[in-house]
Amino acid sequence: MTHDSDSTDRARDVTLDASNLKGLAHPLRVRLLGALREAGPATASQLADRLGESSGATSYHLRQLQRFGFVTEEAERGSGRERWWRAAHESTYIDEGELLRNPRTAALGSEFFRSVVDAYAARMFNWIEKLPSFTGEWLHAGTMSDWALRLTPAQLGELEAELEAVIRRYPRFDPEEPQTEGAAYVAVQLQLLPRVEA
Repeated sequence: MTHDSDSTDRARDVTLDASNLKGLAHPLRVRLLGALREAGPATASQLADRLGESSGATSYHLRQLQRFGFVTEEAERGSGRERWWRAAHESTYIDEGELLRNPRTAALGSEFFRSVVDAYAARMFNWIEKLPSFTGEWLHAGTMSDWALRLTPAQLGELEAELEAVIRRYPRFDPEEPQTEGAAYVAVQLQLLPRVEA
């Protein structure tokens, strides 16, 4: 997620706004979309097993995601009542400040951000839990770091642009491409959080 609309690719990315935010402002929907992006197409039952939810709940929320254009059905994979779903986009873009300042989207925007933060935290807890089982080079790969900087808004914007440019130099993950030997899915969670005194 980012607010840099200049870097979006309309064919691969979706931008959240007042017209579609409601479709993603639910914790399970954020998790479902993330699961489809990370592991590729799946059925409601498969996603229910993966996320520890009921298939009724995942089925309902997948239909809501479809209604707002976040997922699409793969009719050629399904048989009978089994429906396969895929993420419609690779990435989600958002102008955080704009959504939270707009009275029409502030409440839904807050709910969406809480769901994203929960998903980020779950990913970090999962990494910590599995770290003791890593071997070889993976044992020392990855980091959870933070730095305290003193920046102006312009400097913060420059830092964000530079970090995004570095990240874009590396190949994007596609769950349906053949796996590269020695490579794995790596989540890059970028958080630049200014503390502004009221």
